[in-house]
Order: sequence, then structure tokens, then C-alpha cells
Amino acid sequence: MKIREIIKSLDLRVISGNDSLEREVTGGYTSDLLSDVIGNAKEGNIWITLQTHQNIVAVASLKELSAIIIVKGLKVDEATAAKSIVENIVLLSSDDDTFTTSGRLFELLKKK
Repeated sequence: MKIREIIKSLDLRVISGNDSLEREVTGGYTSDLLSDVIGNAKEGNIWITLQTHQNIVAVASLKELSAIIIVKGLKVDEATAAKSIVENIVLLSSDDDTFTTSGRLFELLKKK
């Protein structure tokens, strides 16, 4: 499933990365612990977190994740958004909490 389809289905907002919305999503991973994501997320996953600092972009790039969904309508600073563009990581925003976003993504990906 493409990032663009997930955005539409989950009513997400694009923070940065409009040029990469056709990227394929292979699964999802939910965690706020960076070392957990490094150890367990898989290439192509979309990562759900409430973290908003620049290190999330570095981790997503390292793991070759397709995108990051930041929950609860939390905002990223300009430096994080800029780094995501440089690293080619799509940043998305959801007003829902982590549990709801994860469940909705799971149900959506299960149908594909």
C-alpha cells in the first residue's frame, strides 16, 4: 500500500515529504523508544510515535522506513522537518492517539 493511500484512509496531514508519497509501505511499527525501533522495525515500515525531535528522522533513515506518523497532533520544529526533507523521510501527523492510530493502520494494512 502506498503512503498516499494511507494518508487518505487515516485522514493524516503531511508535514514534509510530499515528493515521496508513492513510496510503498510494507508494515507498521509503534514505539517511542528509539533503540526499540532500531532493533525491531523493518525496512518499509511506517513508524508511529509521539516523539518529535530530529533523532526520529535519523532512526527512520537508518532503518529505511517509509514514513513516520506523529500522533496526538504534536508539532515538529523546523529543524526536524528540514532534516526529514534532506533524509527523504515522509513526516505525517495524526490527531488520534497512538493506540487508535496503530489500530487503524493495522486494520488498513490487514486488508491489502
